[in-house]
Amino acid sequence: MNLKTLITHTVQYNNWVVGKYIDWLATKSDEQLNQETPSSFPTILKTLHHIWQTQEYWWSHISEGNDFDFEATAAAVTKDEIFNGIKDNSRKLMEYVEGLSEEDLAQNVKIESQWFQCDFSKYEYIQHAIIHGTYHRGQIVTMGRNIGITDAPMTDYNFWNIYKDQK
Repeated sequence: MNLKTLITHTVQYNNWVVGKYIDWLATKSDEQLNQETPSSFPTILKTLHHIWQTQEYWWSHISEGNDFDFEATAAAVTKDEIFNGIKDNSRKLMEYVEGLSEEDLAQNVKIESQWFQCDFSKYEYIQHAIIHGTYHRGQIVTMGRNIGITDAPMTDYNFWNIYKDQK
């Protein structure tokens, strides 16, 4: 398997997982999504907002648009805006990666931000963005369990890999 196939499968899997999570969380009440519980962020909805905001940040560098506006994404937004934003960003990243070549994925992108400076390949930034979302989705499952939500969907990579071609 080459890098192109590996990263393409990764973003396709991530897009599927995001859809599963948003569909699952859309069935929960606003009270549940905003109930405080100990974690990196105080509520499930605030954790989702962080995931979306961070995906948009990394998208701005991966796509080389460098148009991320932290203040604009930090504003209070609705549950639907957060849900749609995460889904749109995941789909956008997937479609973008599907159109890249192996050479495009290996291309370095220099980032100079207020927090850090680095010069890594696009695929490393893509991998980081996916892993970051995975980390916080795990927190969401735990947060949900702490407030009585116990029906999280099965989102293991192997499950997706086995059944991805079956509709």
